Amino acid sequence: MQFESAKQGKYVLIKASGRMDAASSPEFERECGRWIGQGESFLAVDLAGVDYLSSAGLRSILAMAKQLKLRQGEIRFCGLSGMVQEVFAVSGFSSMFKVVPSGQPIDKD
Repeated sequence: MQFESAKQGKYVLIKASGRMDAASSPEFERECGRWIGQGESFLAVDLAGVDYLSSAGLRSILAMAKQLKLRQGEIRFCGLSGMVQEVFAVSGFSSMFKVVPSGQPIDKD
């Protein structure tokens, strides 16, 4: 996986690309953990560049959400399409997490 990250309002926007599976999900956790370690509690993950999301990727998302919740923070998502959008819908993640439609500000509630 590859990442581009930048602070955007109160959120850190992490743009992920590649596959999020058992081999690469630890990279996702490290990238999120890097920001959490710097004191950030609000992450937004743009999954537009992710073409595959496995159950290992879903577990990593849950692990990061748990860490952020302990800090009174949250994780939200944008850029869902294709297979990733379908996985979010089938797994219930679309109702569990805030999913921001493309083109809307990431920090809009």
